[in-house]
Amino acid sequence: MSIPQVDKSNYHFGTYTFEGRFVSYYWQLNEVLAQKPASVLEVGVGDHVFGSFIKNNTNISYTSVDVAEDLHPDVMGSVLKLPFAEASFDVACAFEVLEHLPFEQFDRALAELARVARTHVVISLPHFGPMVSFSLKIPFLPQMRTAFKIPFPKTHFFNGQHYWEIGKRGYPIFLIRRKLSAYGKIEKDFIPFGSPYHHFFVLKIKNV
Repeated sequence: MSIPQVDKSNYHFGTYTFEGRFVSYYWQLNEVLAQKPASVLEVGVGDHVFGSFIKNNTNISYTSVDVAEDLHPDVMGSVLKLPFAEASFDVACAFEVLEHLPFEQFDRALAELARVARTHVVISLPHFGPMVSFSLKIPFLPQMRTAFKIPFPKTHFFNGQHYWEIGKRGYPIFLIRRKLSAYGKIEKDFIPFGSPYHHFFVLKIKNV
């Protein structure tokens, strides 16, 4: 089993849990709930915001798995070898998790998520690069927003947590899309306006 990179003291308000991460939480919930699942597996519990909402505000059967015992997941285990049968959950999700593994293990992690999911896999990954964004609100009209990344492929250096990030040299977005497409159809692929570091993917797996 993998060794945790951080303990629960990492998840402090204002440092780990900053404004943009709450935007990310919204999109995590939005994309998973949009699939209308009866059951959800979350790999990597973090500070439990996603899981707490699912458990307290829906009738969805929620299961969490993590390598870190002090985060109190429902099941101890690694995304590289999930201790569940095929198609055990309607949706399997992993938010800001897979970059904590060497890129050589990315395919294996995706294969495991797709194996245990019945319909969809929802993930987010860090996407490096300067963001240009515009927001305009005119009275009585809907707010208009647009944003885009400026390619800036600097070399990534392991910082004790992230082995790689989209947009760094050697990890272009087209490579990530190609690897995801091996396991199903990418139905959604976007960066939230208020959380420019997090890139979301919604994958309809091939056995559906």
